[in-house]
Amino acid sequence: MDAVPILVAFFAGIVSFLSPCILPIIPGFLAYLAGESSSNTAANKPTRMAIFLSSLFFVIGFSIVFSILGVLLNSVLAHAAYALQTWLAWIGGAVVIFFGLYLMGFFRVPFMESDHKLSPAFNFKSRYLTSLLFGFAFAAGWTPCVGPVLGGILGLAASAPGAAFYLLLAYSIGLGIPFLIVGLFVAQSSAFINRFLTKIQYIGPIFGVILVVLGILVFTQDLPLIANFGFLNDLILKYKF
Repeated sequence: MDAVPILVAFFAGIVSFLSPCILPIIPGFLAYLAGESSSNTAANKPTRMAIFLSSLFFVIGFSIVFSILGVLLNSVLAHAAYALQTWLAWIGGAVVIFFGLYLMGFFRVPFMESDHKLSPAFNFKSRYLTSLLFGFAFAAGWTPCVGPVLGGILGLAASAPGAAFYLLLAYSIGLGIPFLIVGLFVAQSSAFINRFLTKIQYIGPIFGVILVVLGILVFTQDLPLIANFGFLNDLILKYKF
């Protein structure tokens, strides 16, 4: 698979992070993982490094799960017969188009619009182990809020199982980098997020258009067209005066 779907998967991770029901609570959540509570005093509040390390272990947790999922898709589907691969392309393309249209606002799915809170049910002595395990829980379906974006990437991965690992790894990196940035600058990020929260609503529909185009190419098995732009040269030569 060429670099374009990988870049789309990376951008999908960023879009997932910017989901309206995730972004506003991220700074407080990361501080919570680092050990902050309402009883903390100014003297024992978590340091910037503690919050960053908690963020890092959280990112490692969900990255491991997504990467394993990519390996499983690769192992199970990569050597499927040609007829099955055609069906996978149709199904995967349809899934990508479905979630793209959802992000564009053509229909609503109440389950995916619920406002979910991050509330760890486990609390070990090691805050980093807690962060790692909650990263596992996050990837395992902590909230349907990222469902449309992740669902589109999973549909793309199912249609191209040979690249499933790289797609889900790219998604993990795209989702993880903003977590690490917020963890490193948690105080400044809160003000930044509150300032630009109203503008984030436009990102979903824009990415939805990208998913629909990509889904159509997957469904028609024309995805290799974006690997090289030779067809553009043909068009230019065809209509050249």
